[in-house]
Amino acid sequence: MNANLAKSSVVAALGGLLFGFDTAVISGATGALTATYALSPATLGLTVAAALYGTILGAMFGGIPGDVYGRRASLRITAVLYLVSALGCAFAFNWYAFVAARFIGGLGIGASSVLGPMYIAEIAPPKQRGRMVGFFQFNIVFGILLAYFSNYVIGTLGFGDAEWRWKLGVSAVPAALFLIMLLTIPESPRWLAKKGRAAEAEEVLRGTGDPNYRADLAEIVDSLDARHGAANEPLFQRKYRVPIFLAVSIGMFNQFSGINAVLYYLNDIFAKAGFSKVNGDLQAVAVGATNLLFTIVAMSVIDRIGRKTLLLIGSIGTALALSGVAAIFFAGTHQDLLVWCLVGFIAFFAFSQGAVIWVYLSEVFPTRVRAKGQSLGSFTHWIMNALISGIFPVLAARSGGVPFVFFAVMMVVQFFVVLATYPETKGYSLEEMQRKLGIE
Repeated sequence: MNANLAKSSVVAALGGLLFGFDTAVISGATGALTATYALSPATLGLTVAAALYGTILGAMFGGIPGDVYGRRASLRITAVLYLVSALGCAFAFNWYAFVAARFIGGLGIGASSVLGPMYIAEIAPPKQRGRMVGFFQFNIVFGILLAYFSNYVIGTLGFGDAEWRWKLGVSAVPAALFLIMLLTIPESPRWLAKKGRAAEAEEVLRGTGDPNYRADLAEIVDSLDARHGAANEPLFQRKYRVPIFLAVSIGMFNQFSGINAVLYYLNDIFAKAGFSKVNGDLQAVAVGATNLLFTIVAMSVIDRIGRKTLLLIGSIGTALALSGVAAIFFAGTHQDLLVWCLVGFIAFFAFSQGAVIWVYLSEVFPTRVRAKGQSLGSFTHWIMNALISGIFPVLAARSGGVPFVFFAVMMVVQFFVVLATYPETKGYSLEEMQRKLGIE
């Protein structure tokens, strides 16, 4: 792989690492925050959810600066948001300041979930695009593991009452590095072509090692020709109905798997099954390690096996694992198998939906509306995350098995929807995908 291409994709994927780190790091500070600010269960929930609310808005509107100012310039904005959030949490002088800082971090998470995969997809060659965009998901998972490890290390350093400030403030270091490194990578060639800056786009393609950069640029420019629509046309129109359906459905099914309900409430799930004590740190590391391992496996095969095949395999595997979890709750026996069912679920999820979603979202929209489409899919993902995470404790309190039956059924539905309607995107250029989906 060309060195400039590799550096550009790695730097853009650093947003995924901060995404994962900021999502998980709060887990090591909830007790201290409760004591520091005298939080009730409701205000603690709001404190944790503040980042999620920001994430929803960041995903909804993150594509706008991506279209106006460019993918790279907008990624710099997300880096600033991450940096301000980390420092704001570390130096928060009251609860309101802390919640505001978490909300700002959420804006960065939501926007980077749109901009990072989109930038990588627009700069990557077709045969390596799945693996390169998949590196964004790898960094999310690695960021989660890094947050757990960071919390553990800082917890051993004897910072006392300031410990939680160090746990949340340490992410300022990778955020600053992310901002600095973004100064060293080129703009997306497809955004440049969209803005009529073809000479600059050609230079980027040539610099990233594209052996057919002139022909590829001609294809990009042709896909942006006026006969395909206005440069900044609206997303919601009939000709984009297929990619809109694909983006919304993959975002919904990703959360209908129950992945974040499991990750957010893992300790509660074990307690509901009758476990008197669970080692939270080791549990988190085991789940995180499984997630990381199978994300790596998926990245290694996504450009050979294909996105659709991974989704089909994952649908079957997650449905079986979730059925096992439901059966354990309903039967009230074999609790010793619960951890294996949950680890199996995480493995199949990481191998399929986890690795595919950001890749697929970045591939199914034409360049002229890619930022809007990526925002739509990411927004769907995050709003469903919020809804399911909020409803899950209520349903689980009534019957531990009911939510998992729902999740398993949704994975069966996903199998048939993907089988019948999802096109394979591996090996196609983004412009070839535009033609394959019949978007003219």
